[in-house]
Order: sequence, then structure tokens, then C-alpha cells
Amino acid sequence: MDNNQNNQTPKQPTRAPKKSNSIITKTAIVGVVAGLIGGGISYYGIDQINNAQVNNSAQTSISSSSAKISKNSAANSGGMTKAYNQVKGAVVSVINLKRQQSSSSNDIYSIFGGGSSSKNSDSNKLETYSEGSGVVYMKANGKGYIVTNNHVVSGSDAIQVMLENGKTVNAKIVGTDSTTDLAVLSIDAKYVTETAEFGDSKTLQAAQPVIAVGSPLGSEYASTVTQGIISAPSRTITTQNNQQTVIQTDAAINPGNSGGALVNSAGQVIGINSMKLSQSSDGTSVEGMGFAIPSNEVVTIVNQLVKNGKITRPQLGVKVVALNGIPDAYRERLNIKSNLKDGIYVASVTKGGSAASAGIKSGDVITKVDGKSVSDVASLHSILYSHKVGDTVNVTVNRNGKTQDTKVKLQAN
Repeated sequence: MDNNQNNQTPKQPTRAPKKSNSIITKTAIVGVVAGLIGGGISYYGIDQINNAQVNNSAQTSISSSSAKISKNSAANSGGMTKAYNQVKGAVVSVINLKRQQSSSSNDIYSIFGGGSSSKNSDSNKLETYSEGSGVVYMKANGKGYIVTNNHVVSGSDAIQVMLENGKTVNAKIVGTDSTTDLAVLSIDAKYVTETAEFGDSKTLQAAQPVIAVGSPLGSEYASTVTQGIISAPSRTITTQNNQQTVIQTDAAINPGNSGGALVNSAGQVIGINSMKLSQSSDGTSVEGMGFAIPSNEVVTIVNQLVKNGKITRPQLGVKVVALNGIPDAYRERLNIKSNLKDGIYVASVTKGGSAASAGIKSGDVITKVDGKSVSDVASLHSILYSHKVGDTVNVTVNRNGKTQDTKVKLQAN
């Protein structure tokens, strides 16, 4: 999701190789950038880490006859334990089911190209194809609503959700959006015991502690939690010719964490985990670079998906990068000549698009839309998506140090 990272590959699910009889083994799923590093963290390993984080007053008593545990041992040793406990009940495993079509080599009908015999009546049986994570965020209208990644449910013949208590229930796809890689599922409201609260992703700061909660490697490791920090509150990245603003974190995000929660110390979901960077453009291995979709954008998209089932979004027809936080050396590489610290830099303009028709040019800096300041791509999207295709918006741009207002008629994406 970072702009100008041209060596990033599209987000693709990890799939298991087929076994005999064309049965596909259960796998975890995650979006990838430039290759995926597998692996996961077992419950045992996490317990050992958490149990080691005790305060100075916690001691182990030793007697001559046997070892004993001190009554002063810290009951709650992790600083983020409270946050985890607030959200864990709302984080679920999402199971992508597909029909596995196969035929027996002993079936004389299939040998000669005929229909399958009765022996193959189970050939279309649903099997677990891949797994990801999801977050129950709302209970309304007799349904529980779950946000996950689009690539987690893409291509499925059916969807199931495994709740925090281990119960597996059927789910329906309410709507999907490949542009933001988000999807909304619904389950019967009677199964919902807890919903997560979204925090304000605009308030995030670098080095702020966060945890990632999900099912790395699938439901076998459901409710796994990893801890890290906000590496960068806002990155604009390009994947499959699409731009997104994402949160960068060093909290471990592994196959299966896709669609899970990135949580702040208050127990609020401030992002939906989506992908990770595993190697640089020259093949160098990379660690601790995961990305999550900001909660503010998540809320905008899921509300539209619940209402309409799809997203028909207006756009300006530009490729942009947020100026905030870009170092001077990188500005030179991008040929950014503006001295502004905030705003949206227009890297290129789509021929015949809304911006081009309105006279916006490459090198302009968008500072306001509809009179509202924009400092990142997420805030720009939020304003644009509040409009309909065909609406006219006022765009304030800075060109060569001078500010001017331009009327732009929004076209469809």
C-alpha cells in the first residue's frame, strides 16, 4: 500500500497444495507484498513471553523440600492485556470454503467423458480452502456484522465463521470492495456476545504501542496476539494500480492475520490488518513491516457496504502522495518541488479524468476539498466518498506557491 513501491506484488491468499482425491488442505490467508514469509506464533510461545514480563515484586519462593510459586506473583503482567481482553471476544476466524470437484479414475463414465456415477456424489463437497480473520463490529437488525479483508473471502463458495468460544457458524457476504480490500459478512445476531469499538486512526502517533489480534496460520491459532508499535501512522502505497493509505506497524502479521484487528492501548480497533512486506525490491529480506487499513476509512466503507452492498465511488483521476512526513531526500527522488509540509501532492493526472478536465496539473498540491483540509489520502477519500458520482466539489490547490480554487465534477472509478 505504499506509493512508489513499484516492486510490490498484488495481495494474494496463500493456498495449500492439493492432497490426493483433490482435497485441499486447510491453510491460512494473508495479503502479501513482494513475497510472503510464512510462520506463526504458538500459544505456548506467547504464554512464555507474557509470563516473563512480571514486575520486580514478583518472586519465586524456594524451600529445601520443594519449589513454590510466590503468592506475590503478578496476576496481570502485560501492559496491553486489558486492551486484548476488551477486543478478543469480537475477533473471529473466517473460513473460505470451496467445492472440490474430482472424479475417480475407476469411474467408467468419467473415462469416456460421461457424467459422474453415484460414487462421486460427494465430489462437490465443500472443503476448507483458506482461512483469515475478522472483527465483529456491530449488532443490528437481527444480525451480527463482521469486517474482514476482501481477499479473505474472494472466490469462496461459502463462508463460515469460528467464534472466540470455538463455535463455527455460517456467514453471508453482505458486500465486498476490492479497491480497499474490505468485505462485510453477517451472522445471526444470537451468536454475537461482543462487538469491537473503532478508534480514531487520525490520532495515531509513531511509536504508539499496538497489538494485532487474529488467527495466524488459521483457526488452530485463533485469538493469537502479537505486540508492536505504530511504525508510521500513514503510508500511501500502490498495489495493482490502486492507491491506499495504510498504517505501518512492526507487530507480527502472519498468514491468517488478514482481516484481524490492530488495537490501541484503549482496546479500540484502529486498523484492519491486511498485508506485510517480506522483501525489498532487490530481494533483501524484510522483517517487521506490516500494514493495516485505517479505522476511519474502514468505517466509511463498511457503512456503505451494509447500505448498498457495493461501493460506487467518485474519484478525481489523480495519483497522489501525502506530503506529511516525507523526508527531504525522498522529496527529491519524487521530484516534489513544493515547500509545503501538509497537503496531497499530485504525482500524475489521468488523461480525460475529473481533475484533468478541471485544469489540475501534476505538481499541484491539494490542500482542501469542500473547504476541509486534507493531510493524507484517507482524509481525501473520506470527503470524496461522501459525495455521489456527478457531484461537483471545490478543490483548493497550491501551484508554485499560489493558492487557487477549482470546481471539479466527480466521475466514477
